Amino acid sequence: MGSIQASKTNQRSVFESAPYIPPDLIFEVTKNYLADSDPKKVNVGAGTYRDENGQPWVLPSVRMAKSLIADCGHEYLPIAGLKSFRTGVTELVFHDTTALRNDCIASCQSLSGTGALHLAALALKKANASNGEVYITDPTWSNHELLFESLNFVVHKMPYYKNSAFDFDGYMESLKAAIPGSAIVLHTCAHNPTGCDPSQAQWKEIASVVQERQLFPIFDSAYLGFNSGSVDADAWALKYFIEECNIEAAVALSFAKSMGLYGERTGMVAFVTRSPEMAVNLNSILENVQRATVSSPVAYGSHIVSTVLNNPDIKDQWAKDLVTMSSRIQAMRQKLYDELVRLQTPGDWSPIIRQSGMFGYTGISPAQIKHMQDKYHIYMADTSRISIAGLNDKNVEYFAMAIDSTVRNIQ
Repeated sequence: MGSIQASKTNQRSVFESAPYIPPDLIFEVTKNYLADSDPKKVNVGAGTYRDENGQPWVLPSVRMAKSLIADCGHEYLPIAGLKSFRTGVTELVFHDTTALRNDCIASCQSLSGTGALHLAALALKKANASNGEVYITDPTWSNHELLFESLNFVVHKMPYYKNSAFDFDGYMESLKAAIPGSAIVLHTCAHNPTGCDPSQAQWKEIASVVQERQLFPIFDSAYLGFNSGSVDADAWALKYFIEECNIEAAVALSFAKSMGLYGERTGMVAFVTRSPEMAVNLNSILENVQRATVSSPVAYGSHIVSTVLNNPDIKDQWAKDLVTMSSRIQAMRQKLYDELVRLQTPGDWSPIIRQSGMFGYTGISPAQIKHMQDKYHIYMADTSRISIAGLNDKNVEYFAMAIDSTVRNIQ
């Protein structure tokens, strides 16, 4: 018996060479915030909307929709997702486009925006439409690089942010040298993490080079409607590409932010193609790669979104909800800036009010970020990105005071 136990003890594990992978930094920020018992703690790390009391906000339009779908059942959805959801979302984003009129759009429900990007990348490979190279901005959403690298794409980073603004010259120089046949991830609006978007004139120049270099754009569209309060205004760039320039593209959509459906993981990927026949083929490819991953998407969230988009009264309420959220974030930007000016905080803080969307890029150092957490119980990403939605009338002055004290005393 003893020799058998010794033998078992001496056996090597197949996992001996398995590396330890550090936790995702954003989720770790939230974990640390939740573990903190200090009453003044502030979380400006997570990209989730909070109301004026710092609480999660269930949109009135979502409440209305939920009351109508209380018995939506528990059956599997089709592989491509709920038909009324896909139709409603496609009409929402692509209405009045030639692609929609001519049935040139393929779509598939996804696990929010991350799932939409994942399906887009898989479909490009399955369709033999990718050379395995993809361009992303530097900086960008932290999951872009991980997602594409995990699918064996070669990831190239393009300069995007310089002197507290969009580095248009650096970006264009990199774009003009991009490898033909590559994919390129474009933030449709509310660039994450900088909040700096190209102007319409700059988007037109970007589109021209994308066309010239034969690049395939993937529009990461996680914030449509949430950014400005208008879906159409926020979707301007992607519509310009597909309608004015006749560029084929993929669009990764999410309703986490715009409907507050974070836990429901409800999104969609759409491919704009040259013909109805190509759309049919892409639909078959999307179903194939969906089947190989999650098999069938989540039902409840798609029923909520479908009800919001297909019920005129609820859709009108949603339009008001979008304005409520986007306006509160804009107001918090202004209040934070005004308070920093009042305190005469060293540095130029005007980028805060020039940026847009949920996030702001403060430019403070990792040492200063750590100091703010240790002394003031303020939790944020180590990139210096803050979620403006985490601020409200009760904590914005405290947050500004913490920044002011920190930049004066910590280098």
